[in-house]
Amino acid sequence: MSVVWLQLITLLCLSFGAPSRADGYEVIRIKVGKQVTIQCKSASNQEMLYLKRGLNEEEDIFYLTDLKSTINQKFTDRLQFHGQVPNVHILLKNLTLDDTGPYWCVYKMSSNYKLKTSRGNGSVLLVVTESGPAPVCTGQSQGDLVLVSVVICAAVLIVVLTVFLIWIIIKTKPLRSTVKKRQVPVNDVYEDMRGTIRR
Repeated sequence: MSVVWLQLITLLCLSFGAPSRADGYEVIRIKVGKQVTIQCKSASNQEMLYLKRGLNEEEDIFYLTDLKSTINQKFTDRLQFHGQVPNVHILLKNLTLDDTGPYWCVYKMSSNYKLKTSRGNGSVLLVVTESGPAPVCTGQSQGDLVLVSVVICAAVLIVVLTVFLIWIIIKTKPLRSTVKKRQVPVNDVYEDMRGTIRR
């Protein structure tokens, strides 16, 4: 029984956890029709920047080198960029529900006649919603969310363990009788013999 509870608590804790900034991305919730700026940055000198979309970076949204830039046909009238490789600010305007998904800042650099690919900072998980508040989750708020979820999980675990221990104590503790035992006079053969001997 307790194993089931522990598995359930673990599942709840993991499902309410937040992604960390250590992965190099942030989660942005924004309304339909608004705009978002993706800030691609890299510490090292890079030659090419790709903005890719999808879990496996399957769709090229934007490509930039020192000489040219290419914008995906779906985004030609909605995408603007400012800056030079490796630090580029990419503005996506008039967002739709179809724009929801992960966007990756991918850098490529030729070295020894081979292209080396690396992810840069600034990648985002964009969630476009129809209505409601659109908070932007930054590293600090994600850290707070992780801390709150860990505290809640620990409190739930302590309560469950306490209830379980109380249940075990109640089940194993023998019930004490509250009725006092009454002394019954014993009619024993030996007592009768003692009485006749004394006479």
